Amino acid sequence: MSETTSRTFNFGVDPWVRRILRCPVTGTELVDSVGPDGTPELVSTSAANPLAYPVRDGVPILLASEARRVDSVPGIDEE
Repeated sequence: MSETTSRTFNFGVDPWVRRILRCPVTGTELVDSVGPDGTPELVSTSAANPLAYPVRDGVPILLASEARRVDSVPGIDEE
């Protein structure tokens, strides 16, 4: 796993809230990642439909219209 995908970001959200965040499309857990441009994002752990959601100014944007499809889930598909 690369260093960029193993980083954890502090979004300023209480840990209990962070643990319950889910992908609004698939309902799967979200993991921390870094987008192609180096900005933080959250990626769904769905094997069938992994989606990445941007994090802007520390706020996860969990809107289906803002999601982008990704090829792999950091920390899961790269092991």
